[in-house]
Amino acid sequence: MAPALAVPLFVLSLAGTLFAARMFARRLDRLGLRFGFPEALVGLLSALAADGPEISSALFALAKGAHGVSIGVLVGSNTFNLAAMIGVSGLLAGSVSLARDTLLLEGLIGAAITAMGAAVLLGWLDPLIAALAGACVVVPYLLLIVGGSELILAKRTRPTAHLVSRLADALAQRPQSTATRELSSDPTHHLLVLIVLDVALIIAGSAGMVQSALALAGRWHISNVVLGVLILAPLTSIPNAITGVRLGISGRSAALVGETFNSNSLNLGAGVIVPSLFLTLGALSALAKFQLSWLLVMTGLSLAMLLPRRGMRRAQAAFLILLYLLFVVISLAWS
Repeated sequence: MAPALAVPLFVLSLAGTLFAARMFARRLDRLGLRFGFPEALVGLLSALAADGPEISSALFALAKGAHGVSIGVLVGSNTFNLAAMIGVSGLLAGSVSLARDTLLLEGLIGAAITAMGAAVLLGWLDPLIAALAGACVVVPYLLLIVGGSELILAKRTRPTAHLVSRLADALAQRPQSTATRELSSDPTHHLLVLIVLDVALIIAGSAGMVQSALALAGRWHISNVVLGVLILAPLTSIPNAITGVRLGISGRSAALVGETFNSNSLNLGAGVIVPSLFLTLGALSALAKFQLSWLLVMTGLSLAMLLPRRGMRRAQAAFLILLYLLFVVISLAWS
């Protein structure tokens, strides 16, 4: 594909994908608010909405045989998400603070899936075992947030009553009154039809973006590391960043953290663990191993900085952003 065709195709595909992802996220959020979904479920729906470009781009790159680009998109996106969503939100809002029970519910599951995905990429864990272990973590989580606190409280027993009550409180959190501005008068069926169209546009846009990006990378001798981790990853993560910061500055920290860790879990679950059941992803380069290690460190540090009762303050948020910038600089220097 000639650059004269690839460049406009890339720009148009990127613009269409980001627009569709933004509208998808807004419509899902409106449905969540309309039906009074708890913040944990809103965070999951927001992650599903905003994650479309990242996962679609990674899977299309994988289908094209560009395994390095595919893994780079996922690892780069997850690293970018931590800095751009939690870090920028903390910097702008002054803090990201949420109940410890909510943090443990969202953060530990996200960290577990991240660790499993990393172990699969490094060849330390069989993909089938990772998929089964991931299902054992994700399925109860989905039952908890979809079933809600009433389901948990109905199933509790005396020895676990205290723990179950705390989980119920975490799941029962609802958006604050400031979120009612997102309510829409559009009929529910109208929103659902538009959501399906958004998904189709995200998939089509991601296909065009990856196809044109691979053509340009070959023409301009751009390495797969730079293309996947430092170009496609941040660009496809823009919907996540915008949605996350919007939640953060609105004081909806539970939904923000839920979206961030759910998004990262979806990336590695749908982009690494599931495909590895059917395909061989190949060995990682030394740089890719470093980037994966950096992601694991940033994930752990994010949880540690969110754990205090005051949450993550502005200085800690700035440090998280600095870690991502160092990640970019080292990756460029190494490549």
